[in-house]
Amino acid sequence: CYMTISKSKKILVTGACGFIGSHLCELLTQKGYNVVAFDRYNINNNYGWLENSKYRNKIEFVLGDIRDYDSVYRVMKNTDICIHLAALIGIPYSYTSPLAYIKTNYEGTYNILEAARIFKIQQVLITSTSETYGNLLYEPIDELHQQTGNSPYSASKIAADQLAISYYKSFDTPVKIIRPFNVYGPRQSNRAIIPTVINQVIRSNTISLGNLNIKRDFTFVLDTCLAIESIINSKKCIGEIINIGSNINHSVHDIVKT
Repeated sequence: CYMTISKSKKILVTGACGFIGSHLCELLTQKGYNVVAFDRYNINNNYGWLENSKYRNKIEFVLGDIRDYDSVYRVMKNTDICIHLAALIGIPYSYTSPLAYIKTNYEGTYNILEAARIFKIQQVLITSTSETYGNLLYEPIDELHQQTGNSPYSASKIAADQLAISYYKSFDTPVKIIRPFNVYGPRQSNRAIIPTVINQVIRSNTISLGNLNIKRDFTFVLDTCLAIESIINSKKCIGEIINIGSNINHSVHDIVKT
């Protein structure tokens, strides 16, 4: 059930200048895909992690706002495939401003789906999160695991996933949903556990953390990007939810030792 996407197809990546998005744009461009990078408008026309990329001149950039239907509509008009990564992330801030997460993660996904429906986009890949599964009921966590909104962030992503599924079932929009597990690597936010450990060691040679026994499935960012490429080339994944991970757990203590 594998298909090869023509390199002439235009692939839109939203959230393209961020952590995962920038790596994905570079990987796809390196492999010869026709990439359009969409990210949030700023007065400096800065392209984030892609600003100094060696692939910058091979990527088409469009700045707008995922919350603004007009800008999404325009960029989707000539798109063949959309990989939707744009989101407001970070669990703690979602407790302070839940509405911001609803507008970005839920309404932003609606904008993508509605434009995809109108223009009959060939496929739309929606990026979810392992946070939608909430507290572990069994392991390994599969795609049938119960979903729980333990934070406004995870709730906004669950809602976006359900909206995407509804577009597939109601309008035959060719939706694919991915749920990456604990992506790590260069360009990651300093809030994440691995950069936190590295920065503490560099600054003071001591490490101060909470529970060291918590286990997570850490997935290197380039592996995640390769998985995304495989999924957009798969006929079988339409209407499906796909976890992306290594299926190996590492404790925070393991990370510290490493």
